[in-house]
Amino acid sequence: MGLTESLADYFEFESHGTDLGTEVVAGITTFLAMAYIIVVNPNILAGAIKIQGYSSSQIYEMIAVVTIISSAIAMLVMAFYANRPFGLAPGLGLNAFFAFTVVLSLKIPWQTALAAVVTEGVIFILLTAVGARRYIIRLFPEPVKFAVGTGIGLFLAIIGLQEMGIVVNSDATLVTLGAVASDPRAMLAVLGLLFTLALYARGVRGSIVIGIVGTSVVGLLLTIAGVTKPGTVIGAWVQPGGFQFAAFPQAQYNIAPLVGAFVQGFQNVEPFAFALIVFTFFFVDFFDTAGTLTGVSQIGGFLDEDGNLPEIDKPLMADAVGTTVGGILGTSTVTTYIESATGVEEGGRTGMTALVVALLFLVSLVVVPLAAAVPQYAGHIALVVVGVLMLSNVTEVDWDDVTNAVPAALTIIVMPFTYSIAYGIAAGIVAYPIVKTAAGDYEDVSAGQWTLAALFVLYFVVRTSGVLQNAV
Repeated sequence: MGLTESLADYFEFESHGTDLGTEVVAGITTFLAMAYIIVVNPNILAGAIKIQGYSSSQIYEMIAVVTIISSAIAMLVMAFYANRPFGLAPGLGLNAFFAFTVVLSLKIPWQTALAAVVTEGVIFILLTAVGARRYIIRLFPEPVKFAVGTGIGLFLAIIGLQEMGIVVNSDATLVTLGAVASDPRAMLAVLGLLFTLALYARGVRGSIVIGIVGTSVVGLLLTIAGVTKPGTVIGAWVQPGGFQFAAFPQAQYNIAPLVGAFVQGFQNVEPFAFALIVFTFFFVDFFDTAGTLTGVSQIGGFLDEDGNLPEIDKPLMADAVGTTVGGILGTSTVTTYIESATGVEEGGRTGMTALVVALLFLVSLVVVPLAAAVPQYAGHIALVVVGVLMLSNVTEVDWDDVTNAVPAALTIIVMPFTYSIAYGIAAGIVAYPIVKTAAGDYEDVSAGQWTLAALFVLYFVVRTSGVLQNAV
């Protein structure tokens, strides 16, 4: 039996309606959509992690290597244990909370923050092993489950449009249209997006990959011609957004100062403050992962008739292992990426897609600084394309029933506007028992759903009332 046949047999291509070529294209697509984290994660964490005797550039490089290794390990578990096409890496938002809130604002040692990540990961492993995470996710009201995909679609779209320079900040209206006509990179991104959508409409296989690579190549040529400016160098790294032709530095593969640093973080811990930090990491990661798995599975057709993902414990375990390993190695929480939707949209249906992404991450170890080769304005074209396609999921919600429409609508609206999958899910879960009871349908709400709503209210109190800051 050849390699192709062995892979087809192991990953069960036939039963999933896929083949090796489709899975490889899907893996490449997901990698191109999420590879930015290899540079962005160290860019965020290096401001908080200081190691005596090492320069900022060396710390950047160490964190990049740790980012790649922890992501690859999580995706290998996803591939061979869960057999699902989801990519994993240190989560945006969670790394910012780690760096800017916990370490820089609350003055918690970075080693202690890593200890909180490891603690969260171990809790996740235990809860997943006994089926508790699956039970909680199945408590999600049906309209919330069916709305998650559309909410994630809008979330992906606004992330992509911002990176492409089409949507920009505004003091007057919060967001507005960017100066597209005077920004060559924004114009190129718009043309790349339209080109990709045209390819997709014609049914061209690998249309998203072709769009990203084509836009990147044109961007490179424009940079050589002097039309666009090279990317900005921060330390030894290229800030995503453009190309940089300066000599790339030697990667720092010695990650010993980071590995195991979490052990020191358990010393002199203030229990209440530490518990609140773990609680925050836990809540955001738990519901981000739950929402991502549900939303991406919806477009892949993985959900059953009740809106549940069969054997969800397996991808949840991959996520839990990734978080634990990442904390041990020296990075913030590893989570399932919404960018996985790009590969699923390209036809990825099995763990082979995750395996391809893992291998491409590992290949990046050879040339760590070249991970920024694809500018974000090109890579994020995929997010807008998939965001548009995911809007069709909204038709699964029963909009004629107000007790379904309200929680579904809040889930969809809150998710992109708060830049958080977890907050969108929270809005829907809190609203569901309230509107059901108000309509006289209180028997439709279980005790577990009331409990989940109460826990979300508690979380918002902790997160937004200053309790965390006062505890330190």
